[in-house]
Amino acid sequence: MNRLTAVIAASVALIGVATPMAASAAPWQNINARQGRLDARIDQGIRSGALNRNEANRIRSDFRALAAREGDYRRSGGLSYRERADLDRRFDALSARIRVQKHDGQHRRW
Repeated sequence: MNRLTAVIAASVALIGVATPMAASAAPWQNINARQGRLDARIDQGIRSGALNRNEANRIRSDFRALAAREGDYRRSGGLSYRERADLDRRFDALSARIRVQKHDGQHRRW
């Protein structure tokens, strides 16, 4: 019986340690940090020529609209779970657009 109790206690301790580690493996990304990374990707695409002027202008416009939406959400009392999910979805879509536009073969002409 002592061996069974020791195994159960060890299992409970292991679960208690593993659960926080699993949760921290993929932390939620801060919105400001995400905006910064997207902005840097846009800048890099412009500098390298992977984004032409029209593509960059459209993406920047969408980026500003997304930032404005975030500001509206924050002014209404902070970000709710639903608002955060909406922003995450929109950031994902904008990130995908940047990736597609940077790799579509249309480069800035020198």
